[in-house]
Amino acid sequence: MIVMILEKVPVSLRGELTRWLLEPRTGVFVGHVSARVRDKLWQKCCHSKQAGGITQLWSTNNEQRFQMRMCGATQREVVDFEGVQLIRIPVPRETEALSLPS
Repeated sequence: MIVMILEKVPVSLRGELTRWLLEPRTGVFVGHVSARVRDKLWQKCCHSKQAGGITQLWSTNNEQRFQMRMCGATQREVVDFEGVQLIRIPVPRETEALSLPS
């Protein structure tokens, strides 16, 4: 199984993904494809994203039972913590500066 989340990408890219995956909600694609097709879709999306961002999750045989990767300008980032992938929400620079004691 594969899940792809597209943020701020061209409509044409979303249209291309509907050839292989279902889009239950705007920018969220779900389906079952081979590893080769999954990697080809990843390459296509990363090449065509323009200023947007792509998140891809797929089932695999590891402790979490899934793997994920991100490309471009996404609102979150993947962090590896002792072999477990976690999601981190970056703090904007302005907020970071305000929270530091002077």
